[in-house]
Amino acid sequence: QVQLVESGGGLVQAGGSLRLSCAASGDIFSIGAMAWYRQAPGKQRGMVARITRGGSTNYADSVKGRFTISRDHAENTVYLQMNSLKPEDTAVYYCSLTQVLNTYWGQGTQVTVSS
Repeated sequence: QVQLVESGGGLVQAGGSLRLSCAASGDIFSIGAMAWYRQAPGKQRGMVARITRGGSTNYADSVKGRFTISRDHAENTVYLQMNSLKPEDTAVYYCSLTQVLNTYWGQGTQVTVSS
């Protein structure tokens, strides 16, 4: 089994920044892509940013230019730097990891952006 633990969420004013971290542990032997998703109340969970094993990234249109995803292979950790935060970024943010044919999820961390 693989465990993912997110941290770094919180309350921030619009225009502010937060950095989310997600550390993977457990039965790790060949991590593929890692990603961040988010889910706001009453909405479906959607991808925010994704980074492949080779470092290629892609972002949701709504966060391009404001958010940056990165990963530390040695620490099995993925980060999400969030700048110029907007109230519409308020959501529970989940980290995910794909290994072979399996996808694992963290428990989520709340990000609240006040106007």
